[in-house]
Amino acid sequence: MYAIIESCGKQYKVAEGDVVFFEKLDAEEGKKVKFDNVILVSDGKKVQVGNPYVKGIKVEGKVVAHGKAKKIIVYKMKPKANYRRKYGHRQPYTKVEITSIVMPTAKKEESAKAEKTETKKTAAKAEA
Repeated sequence: MYAIIESCGKQYKVAEGDVVFFEKLDAEEGKKVKFDNVILVSDGKKVQVGNPYVKGIKVEGKVVAHGKAKKIIVYKMKPKANYRRKYGHRQPYTKVEITSIVMPTAKKEESAKAEKTETKKTAAKAEA
């Protein structure tokens, strides 16, 4: 099962157990994070596509660490004008481990099946 979520202005394909690097999120290390903007969900048999988001489906994750990416060097130069600028940038990120993809429709189906079996059992006891 996988999902495509939208976070930090980007789209990410995630599955349970994946470790994903997001742009810096406001969450402490070890805390849980929920992503509500789910664009697509697939369980191998059925694909649900949102318009723009799939309703009722959430992706949960756990913040593993915060850090900075590798430095990128930016160099500007204008020839014959003695203009040179060199500077670097390190983009901050948040490392998140995806723990689960919550689908409430599956829970409703399971609870409906459980209720049916319970009613059958109670009906059988009442007859006996």
